[in-house]
Amino acid sequence: MRYLIPALLSLSALTVAPALHAALAKPSPILTTPDALDTQTYARPQVARVTHVDLDLAADFDAKVMRGKATLDILALRGAREIVLDDKGLVIEKITDARGKALTWTVGASDETKGAPLTVQLGTARKIVIHYSSKPDASALGWLPPSLTAGKQKPFLYSQGQAIENRSWVPTQDSPGIRQTWSASITVPEGFVAVMSGERLTPQGEVVAGGKRRFRFSMPHPVPPYLIAIAIGDLAFKPLGPRSGVYAEPETLARVAPELDDTERMIDAAEKLYGPYRWGRFDMLVLPPSFPYGGMENPTLTFLTPTIFTGDKANVDVVAHELAHSWSGNLVTNATWPDGWLNEGFTTYFENRIDEIVYGTERAAVLADISWDELQRDLKLSKPSATKLRVDPGEEAGELAYNKGATFLRTIERAVGRERWDAYLRSYFDRHAFQPQTTAGFLADLRKNLIKGDAALEAQLLPDRWVYEPGLPGNAVHVKSQTLAQVDLAMERVKSGAPAASLGFEKWGTQEWQRFLNGLPRELPAERLADLDSAMKLSTSSNAYVRSAWLVLAIGNRYQPAIASAEEFLPRVGRNLLIRPVYRALVAQGNWGKPIAERIFAGARGNYHPVTVSAIERVLNPAA
Repeated sequence: MRYLIPALLSLSALTVAPALHAALAKPSPILTTPDALDTQTYARPQVARVTHVDLDLAADFDAKVMRGKATLDILALRGAREIVLDDKGLVIEKITDARGKALTWTVGASDETKGAPLTVQLGTARKIVIHYSSKPDASALGWLPPSLTAGKQKPFLYSQGQAIENRSWVPTQDSPGIRQTWSASITVPEGFVAVMSGERLTPQGEVVAGGKRRFRFSMPHPVPPYLIAIAIGDLAFKPLGPRSGVYAEPETLARVAPELDDTERMIDAAEKLYGPYRWGRFDMLVLPPSFPYGGMENPTLTFLTPTIFTGDKANVDVVAHELAHSWSGNLVTNATWPDGWLNEGFTTYFENRIDEIVYGTERAAVLADISWDELQRDLKLSKPSATKLRVDPGEEAGELAYNKGATFLRTIERAVGRERWDAYLRSYFDRHAFQPQTTAGFLADLRKNLIKGDAALEAQLLPDRWVYEPGLPGNAVHVKSQTLAQVDLAMERVKSGAPAASLGFEKWGTQEWQRFLNGLPRELPAERLADLDSAMKLSTSSNAYVRSAWLVLAIGNRYQPAIASAEEFLPRVGRNLLIRPVYRALVAQGNWGKPIAERIFAGARGNYHPVTVSAIERVLNPAA
């Protein structure tokens, strides 16, 4: 693969701010092959690129904006006179060079998804200062009123930048292939704590004028911009080990911390597999329920949904997943979003290996078997073109990038043996550390460093078939769980008419419940649904995974008693994975269910992150 590495080109071709030259001696490379072209950014990084972002912002909870300035360090070809950034609704006051001289700038035509190009005339400047604020409806920022927090006393702010939403509050080149270092100074009202996805230089903050407090952060490693993350609220911290801990609202901390006490064991397991953890700390932040994802792998500070905490550690595989991203995703990153399986497929495989070391072979088998179930679901529900690993821009197929990607890697492991495969993966992460990657680049590396010209192995693995063609190749490895096989027997008993109370479900964990509820016939009579609901307390389950799966089944049968459960559940949970299927099930019921979905969403949308609002709007109006 051909790279453009500015530090290795002659200084006659490139210029950089002299004071930064030593620090930028080895910027992360920019991939220039056609498959690395990112159509979701306006940037032209081969001409001028951002290498460092320094934020100096204040949080205004009344106006729901972040306000201040961003200083960008620029690396550009000699003679380059402009840089193109990504802008999604930023309110720009002025742009200057480092000495305060005004620079000319323009914002181009806006696209609903991508935002607009922000073009700055550089002249000879290689450091620019953008004075700006975000808008109240910035798509990356979730501003929560006190009523949507655990404490009910103070508002809360959190960001979710993946995939291309950070351009709504950070003016930079918002592409995963343009890695940047960053630093930040964040001013908040007194009584609030700010945390970010970098080294926390002032954990307690510094008192500043006006009864406010300032927190400073630094990320010295170049990261894709979507990993710049922030949260501000009433937060407390509990250490879990020498390099891990958890932030949460004080009212939540005591409940969630015990389920995270295996975190240090997970870090040790991950390092044993694929090399040193390179990010310093692995802390976690448990967010309010409106967070749209299970977790987000922000470096040094993974964001987690409270829905994973069900009292039985059944869902800590989410923690293993976000930890694994510290290698696959954060260390080696997909260069463009059609290559997203390089992040998620690798991570889902790696997560399972961590689970095996920490919790045993059968636990890992349960999770792998559930992953297989989800893969089969997505293959059935998706159009063929969306079931390739390397998808076309705009394609989406549920969790397929996660589960088909993991199955591909598991299939390679079975073919070459675990020892050989692990050695390859560890060397792969080392070779491409802090760099972007494409599918073609991974396959080239696989052929060079694992297959090594072995035609028989190439034919056995079918790598091009896996990544570029739809469906599932015939060599796919399906790991089967003995635990879930027992659940399958319970399902058969239900089909034979056995009462729900006789099924022995009392010790089931989340995955057993998922297998059972998702495996039941999609058409069941009302009396059967009532028996299941009464015996298993499904409509009132505190386990969000169980509630979601039950509601999909019940709504699919127009089981009216489940509507009250949906009305209670959907407004208080913002996780896409759990609520989107319920909305989809309601919409699928046409005139019976769609009005219910629209009514619930009308009251709930203010509780959701903008990412979730957009996702549910697409469910309600797919043709819009």
